[in-house]
Amino acid sequence: MKTTSRGVCALALAVFAVGAGPVSALSQSRADRREFKTDFSKQTVPFDEIVSGGPPKDGIPALDRPKFEDVRHADSWLNNREPVVMVTAGGVAKAYPLQILIWHEIVNDVVGGRPVTITFCPLCNTALAFDRRFDGKLLDFGTTGRLRHSDLIMYDRQTETWWQQATGEGIVGQYAGERLTFVASPLISWKTFKDRYPDGQVLSRDTGFRRDYGRNPYAGYDGQDSPIRRFFRGRPDARLPAMERVVAVDFNNESVAVPFSLLQEKRVIAEEVGGMPIVVFWAPGTASALDSGRIHRGRDVGSSGVFDPRIGGRSLWFTPDGDGQFTDVETGSTWDILGRATDGPLAGEQLAEIPHGNHFWFAWGVFKPDTRIVN
Repeated sequence: MKTTSRGVCALALAVFAVGAGPVSALSQSRADRREFKTDFSKQTVPFDEIVSGGPPKDGIPALDRPKFEDVRHADSWLNNREPVVMVTAGGVAKAYPLQILIWHEIVNDVVGGRPVTITFCPLCNTALAFDRRFDGKLLDFGTTGRLRHSDLIMYDRQTETWWQQATGEGIVGQYAGERLTFVASPLISWKTFKDRYPDGQVLSRDTGFRRDYGRNPYAGYDGQDSPIRRFFRGRPDARLPAMERVVAVDFNNESVAVPFSLLQEKRVIAEEVGGMPIVVFWAPGTASALDSGRIHRGRDVGSSGVFDPRIGGRSLWFTPDGDGQFTDVETGSTWDILGRATDGPLAGEQLAEIPHGNHFWFAWGVFKPDTRIVN
Protein backbone atom coordinates (compact mmCIF):
# COMPACT_ATOMS: atom_id res chain seq x y z
CA MET A 1 0.00 0.00 0.00
CA LYS A 2 1.30 3.45 -0.86
CA THR A 3 2.07 5.61 2.16
CA THR A 4 -0.07 8.73 2.27
CA SER A 5 1.47 12.18 2.18
CA ARG A 6 0.05 12.88 5.61
CA GLY A 7 1.81 9.86 7.12
CA VAL A 8 5.28 10.46 5.70
CA CYS A 9 5.28 14.21 6.06
CA ALA A 10 3.82 14.22 9.56
CA LEU A 11 6.61 11.94 10.70
CA ALA A 12 9.31 14.01 9.02
CA LEU A 13 7.99 17.30 10.31
CA ALA A 14 7.49 15.95 13.82
CA VAL A 15 11.19 15.12 13.96
CA PHE A 16 12.02 18.47 12.35
CA ALA A 17 10.00 20.31 15.00
CA VAL A 18 11.49 18.66 18.07
CA GLY A 19 14.99 18.05 16.75
CA ALA A 20 17.03 14.89 16.40
CA GLY A 21 19.45 14.14 19.16
CA PRO A 22 22.92 12.70 18.56
CA VAL A 23 22.93 9.01 17.65
CA SER A 24 25.77 6.85 18.88
CA ALA A 25 27.76 4.74 16.46
CA LEU A 26 26.62 1.53 18.17
CA SER A 27 22.88 2.29 18.19
CA GLN A 28 23.13 3.69 14.67
CA SER A 29 24.79 0.51 13.46
CA ARG A 30 22.20 -1.77 15.08
CA ALA A 31 19.31 0.14 13.55
CA ASP A 32 20.95 0.23 10.14
CA ARG A 33 21.74 -3.47 10.04
CA ARG A 34 18.07 -4.29 10.48
CA GLU A 35 17.18 -2.33 7.32
CA PHE A 36 20.23 -2.53 5.07
CA LYS A 37 22.59 -5.09 3.57
CA THR A 38 25.30 -2.43 3.45
CA ASP A 39 28.90 -3.39 4.18
CA PHE A 40 29.23 -1.34 7.34
CA SER A 41 32.89 -2.29 7.76
CA LYS A 42 33.70 0.33 5.11
CA GLN A 43 33.06 3.95 5.99
CA THR A 44 34.68 7.33 5.42
CA VAL A 45 32.72 9.38 7.98
CA PRO A 46 31.96 8.95 11.71
CA PHE A 47 28.61 7.28 12.36
CA ASP A 48 27.80 9.86 15.02
CA GLU A 49 27.44 12.46 12.24
CA ILE A 50 24.53 10.47 10.80
CA VAL A 51 21.04 10.93 12.25
CA SER A 52 17.54 9.78 11.44
CA GLY A 53 15.47 12.22 9.40
CA GLY A 54 12.22 10.62 10.62
CA PRO A 55 10.99 8.37 7.78
CA PRO A 56 12.60 4.91 7.47
CA LYS A 57 14.40 3.46 4.45
CA ASP A 58 12.35 4.41 1.36
CA GLY A 59 9.81 6.15 3.61
CA ILE A 60 10.22 9.06 1.23
CA PRO A 61 9.64 7.11 -1.98
CA ALA A 62 11.85 7.64 -4.99
CA LEU A 63 10.18 7.68 -8.40
CA ASP A 64 11.46 4.69 -10.37
CA ARG A 65 9.00 4.71 -13.27
CA PRO A 66 8.44 8.40 -13.84
CA LYS A 67 5.79 9.51 -16.28
CA PHE A 68 6.09 12.64 -18.41
CA GLU A 69 3.78 15.01 -20.22
CA ASP A 70 4.20 17.76 -22.76
CA VAL A 71 4.69 21.44 -22.00
CA ARG A 72 1.15 22.38 -22.98
CA HIS A 73 -0.44 20.06 -20.41
CA ALA A 74 2.09 20.89 -17.67
CA ASP A 75 1.45 24.59 -18.20
CA SER A 76 -2.03 24.10 -16.75
CA TRP A 77 -0.61 23.30 -13.30
CA LEU A 78 2.84 24.93 -13.27
CA ASN A 79 3.22 28.63 -12.53
CA ASN A 80 5.76 30.64 -14.56
CA ARG A 81 7.89 31.31 -11.47
CA GLU A 82 7.98 27.74 -10.18
CA PRO A 83 11.43 26.16 -9.91
CA VAL A 84 12.23 23.13 -12.05
CA VAL A 85 15.40 21.08 -12.45
CA MET A 86 16.44 20.86 -16.09
CA VAL A 87 18.44 17.97 -17.59
CA THR A 88 19.31 17.69 -21.28
CA ALA A 89 21.02 14.88 -23.17
CA GLY A 90 20.88 13.36 -26.64
CA GLY A 91 18.62 16.12 -27.95
CA VAL A 92 16.06 15.55 -25.18
CA ALA A 93 15.16 18.16 -22.54
CA LYS A 94 13.31 17.25 -19.36
CA ALA A 95 11.98 19.37 -16.49
CA TYR A 96 11.54 18.03 -12.96
CA PRO A 97 9.37 20.43 -10.91
CA LEU A 98 10.39 20.92 -7.29
CA GLN A 99 6.71 20.73 -6.35
CA ILE A 100 7.10 16.98 -7.06
CA LEU A 101 10.72 16.47 -6.04
CA ILE A 102 10.13 18.04 -2.63
CA TRP A 103 7.93 15.01 -1.80
CA HIS A 104 10.07 12.29 -3.40
CA GLU A 105 13.65 13.65 -3.37
CA ILE A 106 14.89 11.13 -5.99
CA VAL A 107 13.86 10.34 -9.58
CA ASN A 108 15.59 7.49 -11.42
CA ASP A 109 15.29 8.20 -15.13
CA VAL A 110 16.88 8.08 -18.59
CA VAL A 111 17.33 11.30 -20.59
CA GLY A 112 18.27 11.00 -24.25
CA GLY A 113 19.74 7.56 -23.62
CA ARG A 114 21.72 8.69 -20.56
CA PRO A 115 20.70 7.00 -17.26
CA VAL A 116 20.47 9.71 -14.61
CA THR A 117 19.24 10.25 -11.07
CA ILE A 118 17.73 13.63 -10.25
CA THR A 119 17.78 14.53 -6.55
CA PHE A 120 16.59 17.30 -4.26
CA CYS A 121 17.28 17.71 -0.54
CA PRO A 122 14.85 20.35 0.83
CA LEU A 123 16.84 20.91 4.02
CA CYS A 124 19.91 22.01 2.04
CA ASN A 125 18.28 23.28 -1.17
CA THR A 126 20.55 20.91 -3.09
CA ALA A 127 19.09 20.02 -6.51
CA LEU A 128 21.65 17.77 -8.20
CA ALA A 129 21.77 15.08 -10.89
CA PHE A 130 24.13 12.14 -11.32
CA ASP A 131 24.99 9.62 -14.00
CA ARG A 132 23.66 6.22 -12.86
CA ARG A 133 26.41 4.30 -14.64
CA PHE A 134 29.12 3.39 -12.17
CA ASP A 135 31.79 0.67 -12.02
CA GLY A 136 30.18 -1.28 -14.84
CA LYS A 137 26.80 -1.28 -13.11
CA LEU A 138 23.57 0.60 -13.71
CA LEU A 139 22.59 1.96 -10.31
CA ASP A 140 19.25 3.18 -9.10
CA PHE A 141 18.81 5.07 -5.87
CA GLY A 142 16.48 5.34 -2.91
CA THR A 143 16.33 7.35 0.31
CA THR A 144 17.95 5.91 3.43
CA GLY A 145 15.87 8.03 5.82
CA ARG A 146 19.18 9.28 7.24
CA LEU A 147 20.81 12.69 7.13
CA ARG A 148 24.32 13.95 7.59
CA HIS A 149 24.69 17.66 8.33
CA SER A 150 21.03 18.01 7.27
CA ASP A 151 21.78 16.56 3.82
CA LEU A 152 20.07 13.60 2.20
CA ILE A 153 21.91 10.28 2.32
CA MET A 154 20.94 8.13 -0.66
CA TYR A 155 21.64 4.45 -1.19
CA ASP A 156 22.01 2.45 -4.38
CA ARG A 157 19.86 -0.66 -4.55
CA GLN A 158 22.57 -2.76 -6.21
CA THR A 159 25.18 -2.64 -3.39
CA GLU A 160 23.29 -0.58 -0.75
CA THR A 161 26.24 1.78 -0.49
CA TRP A 162 25.26 5.04 1.19
CA TRP A 163 25.97 8.19 -0.83
CA GLN A 164 26.14 11.81 0.34
CA GLN A 165 23.85 13.72 -2.00
CA ALA A 166 25.57 17.12 -1.70
CA THR A 167 28.96 15.78 -2.79
CA GLY A 168 28.08 12.58 -4.68
CA GLU A 169 30.51 10.66 -2.46
CA GLY A 170 30.08 7.13 -1.15
CA ILE A 171 30.38 7.32 2.63
CA VAL A 172 29.39 3.83 3.88
CA GLY A 173 29.54 0.49 2.10
CA GLN A 174 31.23 -1.10 -0.90
CA TYR A 175 31.82 2.22 -2.70
CA ALA A 176 32.87 4.26 0.32
CA GLY A 177 35.41 6.81 -0.90
CA GLU A 178 34.19 6.72 -4.51
CA ARG A 179 32.31 9.52 -6.25
CA LEU A 180 29.42 9.65 -8.71
CA THR A 181 29.63 11.74 -11.88
CA PHE A 182 27.60 14.95 -11.74
CA VAL A 183 25.31 15.87 -14.61
CA ALA A 184 24.51 19.52 -15.36
CA SER A 185 21.08 20.21 -13.84
CA PRO A 186 20.37 23.94 -13.46
CA LEU A 187 17.49 25.01 -11.24
CA ILE A 188 15.45 27.45 -13.34
CA SER A 189 11.95 28.85 -13.66
CA TRP A 190 9.21 26.98 -15.47
CA LYS A 191 8.90 29.93 -17.87
CA THR A 192 12.57 29.69 -18.79
CA PHE A 193 12.24 25.99 -19.55
CA LYS A 194 9.04 26.14 -21.58
CA ASP A 195 10.23 29.15 -23.62
CA ARG A 196 13.49 27.40 -24.51
CA TYR A 197 12.09 23.90 -24.93
CA PRO A 198 8.45 24.07 -26.08
CA ASP A 199 8.75 20.42 -27.15
CA GLY A 200 10.33 19.37 -23.85
CA GLN A 201 9.07 16.72 -21.44
CA VAL A 202 7.84 17.43 -17.91
CA LEU A 203 7.69 15.06 -14.95
CA SER A 204 4.01 14.26 -14.39
CA ARG A 205 2.13 14.47 -11.11
CA ASP A 206 0.69 11.07 -11.99
CA THR A 207 3.21 9.34 -9.73
CA GLY A 208 1.06 6.64 -8.16
CA PHE A 209 1.37 8.35 -4.78
CA ARG A 210 -1.05 10.66 -3.01
CA ARG A 211 0.76 13.92 -2.36
CA ASP A 212 -0.34 17.55 -2.18
CA TYR A 213 1.87 18.59 -5.08
CA GLY A 214 2.31 22.35 -5.10
CA ARG A 215 2.34 22.64 -1.31
CA ASN A 216 5.60 23.29 0.49
CA PRO A 217 5.73 21.13 3.65
CA TYR A 218 8.73 23.18 4.85
CA ALA A 219 7.06 26.60 4.74
CA GLY A 220 9.36 29.37 5.94
CA TYR A 221 12.35 27.07 6.13
CA ASP A 222 14.71 29.26 4.12
CA GLY A 223 14.43 32.21 6.51
CA GLN A 224 17.61 33.34 8.19
CA ASP A 225 16.35 32.13 11.59
CA SER A 226 15.49 28.66 10.35
CA PRO A 227 16.46 25.94 12.87
CA ILE A 228 19.15 24.27 10.79
CA ARG A 229 20.76 22.66 13.82
CA ARG A 230 17.86 20.22 14.23
CA PHE A 231 19.76 17.83 11.97
CA PHE A 232 23.05 19.70 11.67
CA ARG A 233 26.03 18.28 13.56
CA GLY A 234 28.74 20.51 12.12
CA ARG A 235 29.96 23.97 12.96
CA PRO A 236 28.43 26.57 10.61
CA ASP A 237 30.99 28.52 8.61
CA ALA A 238 30.47 32.13 9.74
CA ARG A 239 31.89 33.67 6.57
CA LEU A 240 28.35 33.87 5.16
CA PRO A 241 24.86 33.70 6.70
CA ALA A 242 23.86 30.07 7.14
CA MET A 243 20.85 30.30 4.81
CA GLU A 244 22.52 32.35 2.07
CA ARG A 245 22.12 30.64 -1.28
CA VAL A 246 25.37 30.14 -3.14
CA VAL A 247 26.35 28.94 -6.58
CA ALA A 248 28.75 26.13 -5.70
CA VAL A 249 31.30 24.81 -8.20
CA ASP A 250 33.85 22.11 -7.47
CA PHE A 251 36.53 21.26 -10.01
CA ASN A 252 40.06 19.85 -9.95
CA ASN A 253 40.33 19.92 -6.14
CA GLU A 254 39.13 23.51 -5.80
CA SER A 255 35.73 24.70 -4.59
CA VAL A 256 34.24 28.14 -5.17
CA ALA A 257 31.03 29.66 -3.82
CA VAL A 258 29.38 32.73 -5.34
CA PRO A 259 26.72 34.24 -3.01
CA PHE A 260 23.35 34.94 -4.56
CA SER A 261 23.41 38.35 -2.86
CA LEU A 262 26.46 39.26 -4.97
CA LEU A 263 24.92 37.80 -8.11
CA GLN A 264 21.73 39.81 -7.61
CA GLU A 265 23.90 42.92 -7.65
CA LYS A 266 26.35 42.00 -10.44
CA ARG A 267 24.27 39.58 -12.57
CA VAL A 268 27.49 38.23 -14.14
CA ILE A 269 30.62 36.92 -12.41
CA ALA A 270 33.75 35.72 -14.23
CA GLU A 271 35.93 33.34 -12.21
CA GLU A 272 38.41 30.51 -12.40
CA VAL A 273 37.99 27.16 -10.61
CA GLY A 274 40.75 24.57 -10.55
CA GLY A 275 42.40 26.23 -13.53
CA MET A 276 39.17 26.32 -15.57
CA PRO A 277 37.58 29.64 -16.51
CA ILE A 278 33.86 29.92 -15.75
CA VAL A 279 31.17 32.54 -16.09
CA VAL A 280 28.18 32.64 -13.73
CA PHE A 281 24.89 34.19 -14.90
CA TRP A 282 21.99 35.15 -12.62
CA ALA A 283 18.48 36.20 -13.57
CA PRO A 284 15.37 37.02 -11.49
CA GLY A 285 12.03 35.29 -11.88
CA THR A 286 12.35 31.97 -10.01
CA ALA A 287 10.48 31.35 -6.75
CA SER A 288 11.97 29.75 -3.67
CA ALA A 289 10.43 26.32 -3.10
CA LEU A 290 11.02 26.64 0.65
CA ASP A 291 9.40 29.97 1.47
CA SER A 292 5.61 30.17 1.16
CA GLY A 293 3.17 27.37 1.94
CA ARG A 294 2.42 27.23 -1.80
CA ILE A 295 5.55 26.93 -3.91
CA HIS A 296 4.47 29.28 -6.69
CA ARG A 297 4.03 32.08 -4.12
CA GLY A 298 7.59 31.85 -2.82
CA ARG A 299 9.79 34.91 -2.87
CA ASP A 300 11.87 35.55 -5.97
CA VAL A 301 15.38 34.16 -5.45
CA GLY A 302 16.29 33.98 -9.12
CA SER A 303 18.23 31.29 -10.94
CA SER A 304 21.78 30.76 -12.11
CA GLY A 305 23.75 29.27 -14.97
CA VAL A 306 27.43 28.33 -14.97
CA PHE A 307 29.34 27.93 -18.22
CA ASP A 308 32.72 27.69 -19.87
CA PRO A 309 33.05 31.15 -21.52
CA ARG A 310 35.15 29.87 -24.40
CA ILE A 311 33.70 29.50 -27.90
CA GLY A 312 35.83 28.36 -30.82
CA GLY A 313 39.03 28.77 -28.83
CA ARG A 314 38.15 32.37 -27.90
CA SER A 315 37.26 33.39 -24.37
CA LEU A 316 34.33 35.80 -24.06
CA TRP A 317 33.69 38.50 -21.49
CA PHE A 318 30.06 39.11 -20.53
CA THR A 319 28.04 42.02 -19.19
CA PRO A 320 24.39 42.05 -18.04
CA ASP A 321 21.86 43.31 -20.55
CA GLY A 322 18.47 43.48 -18.84
CA ASP A 323 16.70 40.74 -16.89
CA GLY A 324 17.92 37.34 -18.01
CA GLN A 325 19.99 38.64 -20.93
CA PHE A 326 23.74 39.03 -21.28
CA THR A 327 26.03 40.49 -23.95
CA ASP A 328 29.56 39.44 -24.80
CA VAL A 329 31.99 42.31 -25.27
CA GLU A 330 33.87 40.66 -28.14
CA THR A 331 31.00 40.26 -30.65
CA GLY A 332 28.01 42.04 -29.08
CA SER A 333 25.96 38.84 -29.23
CA THR A 334 23.08 38.41 -26.78
CA TRP A 335 22.92 35.34 -24.52
CA ASP A 336 20.25 33.90 -22.21
CA ILE A 337 20.42 32.38 -18.73
CA LEU A 338 20.83 28.93 -20.31
CA GLY A 339 24.02 29.97 -22.13
CA ARG A 340 22.61 30.18 -25.64
CA ALA A 341 23.32 33.08 -28.00
CA THR A 342 19.91 34.37 -29.10
CA ASP A 343 21.03 37.29 -31.28
CA GLY A 344 24.12 38.72 -32.94
CA PRO A 345 27.07 37.18 -34.80
CA LEU A 346 27.13 34.12 -32.50
CA ALA A 347 23.36 33.46 -32.58
CA GLY A 348 22.69 29.76 -32.13
CA GLU A 349 25.95 29.02 -30.30
CA GLN A 350 25.76 27.26 -26.94
CA LEU A 351 28.21 27.65 -24.05
CA ALA A 352 29.25 24.38 -22.39
CA GLU A 353 27.37 23.85 -19.12
CA ILE A 354 29.30 23.38 -15.88
CA PRO A 355 27.57 21.25 -13.20
CA HIS A 356 26.83 23.35 -10.14
CA GLY A 357 24.43 23.65 -7.23
CA ASN A 358 22.37 26.42 -5.62
CA HIS A 359 22.93 25.32 -2.04
CA PHE A 360 22.35 26.92 1.32
CA TRP A 361 25.76 28.06 2.51
CA PHE A 362 25.65 26.11 5.79
CA ALA A 363 25.40 22.85 3.82
CA TRP A 364 28.12 23.55 1.29
CA GLY A 365 30.43 25.10 3.86
CA VAL A 366 30.45 22.04 6.11
CA PHE A 367 31.20 19.62 3.27
CA LYS A 368 33.72 21.90 1.55
CA PRO A 369 35.34 23.94 4.35
CA ASP A 370 38.19 25.09 2.09
CA THR A 371 35.78 26.75 -0.32
CA ARG A 372 36.88 30.11 -1.65
CA ILE A 373 34.07 32.66 -1.46
CA VAL A 374 33.83 35.16 -4.30
CA ASN A 375 33.18 38.68 -3.06
